[in-house]
Amino acid sequence: MKRRLFVKASLLTGSLAGPVSLLSKASEMSAKPKKASPEFYELRVYTLKNATQQKLVEDYFQNAAIPALNRLGSNNIGVFTEQKSEGQTRLFTLIPYNSVKTFMDVTDKLSTDTAYQQAGTAYLNAPAAEPAYDRIQSSFFKAFSGMPRLEVPEKKSRMFELRRYESPGEAAGKKKIEMFNDVGEIAIFKRVGLTPVFFGEAIIGEMRPNLTYMLTFDDMAEHDKNWKAFVGDSEWNRIKAIPEYADAKTVSRITRTFLVPTSFSQI
Repeated sequence: MKRRLFVKASLLTGSLAGPVSLLSKASEMSAKPKKASPEFYELRVYTLKNATQQKLVEDYFQNAAIPALNRLGSNNIGVFTEQKSEGQTRLFTLIPYNSVKTFMDVTDKLSTDTAYQQAGTAYLNAPAAEPAYDRIQSSFFKAFSGMPRLEVPEKKSRMFELRRYESPGEAAGKKKIEMFNDVGEIAIFKRVGLTPVFFGEAIIGEMRPNLTYMLTFDDMAEHDKNWKAFVGDSEWNRIKAIPEYADAKTVSRITRTFLVPTSFSQI
């Protein structure tokens, strides 16, 4: 009798162990943090002829575009002028989107946004004889998996460095992105004070293939000090010595632009 009871208890325990084990595993899986899906960025560069056009475009972003885009879920919009321009400054704007679909839907949604249309009328309806700008140059980026979301720095007086790395071919460009995502270059940046705002792979735009990223500093003195720390970093020197990641193989040209935020920039 006791043996029969022991067998029944053993069978019951075994039958419960399976579901409990499965539930435990499911709980463990759900507890693991999900990787954030990468966002997308539109970088616009406005070429302007004079201060009148600059004011018109800045007023448009401050009073019409930024409020409307915020309503549509695009937050942390940056608007910048060149730190030291030769003549009339260009205007740089950075607009994050949660997905490609969000980006594709924006134009249609803005066309039915009455508040946006009214606030932006001077820009949107500028006459041909007095256009709001000379040209707009746009690029579209996908955020790196190693930094899938834009990181907004502390709101204070600061400068920004926008850097574009062009590569000799698509495979070389992917290799350079791999250095940031998988080999640890982003972590080194953060450790030595090269504070990133975003990293993006160009999907559409000029000078492809390229990756573009933005860093921020208190001033040029901090910029120079932190870049010097990066160049001398032992881990960075180990990585760049790996033959497949050599700059000669992955980067054909670097373009950098120093920027300062406008008073209404959200970055």
